[in-house]
Amino acid sequence: MGQKTRNGTHMQTFVGNIEGRLDEKGRIFVPAVYRKILSEADSKRIVMRRDTDNECLMFYPEQVWNEKVAQLRQALDEWDPEDQLILMQFMADAEYMETDGQGRILLQKKNLETIGAQQDVLFVGMLDRFALWAPEKFAEKRLSQSELAARLRAKMKRSEGNR
Repeated sequence: MGQKTRNGTHMQTFVGNIEGRLDEKGRIFVPAVYRKILSEADSKRIVMRRDTDNECLMFYPEQVWNEKVAQLRQALDEWDPEDQLILMQFMADAEYMETDGQGRILLQKKNLETIGAQQDVLFVGMLDRFALWAPEKFAEKRLSQSELAARLRAKMKRSEGNR
């Protein structure tokens, strides 16, 4: 089942983890299942941004990105110098990307270095967006099954209490 967007249409969600391999020019095939979701979002243009907390790159369909930016803009005071700096830095770490005719995106060397990727990469679905990791970095961050279960239970109980 997909998630509802603001205009009420359903968009499929990005799920799973899919291995990929960079070519010598730094290009990577976006997994076919993810490309299908991107085309359903009426955009072959995606936004890539370095994650603020983890050593990975985040990819947003353009519509989702625009919604996130609108939320950020509402949370910030455009006349506050600190908020201006937050906005500038957040936006400076983002770039528009387009898939080529074969479904590949070209990643700059600086972005690959930021996440520690050599040749193998891992796409990880995150509902309305997906992340790109160096597989060993993702493995380091993964929670044990029991820790994941405990954290999920705590979050879901908190969520149920807010209903």
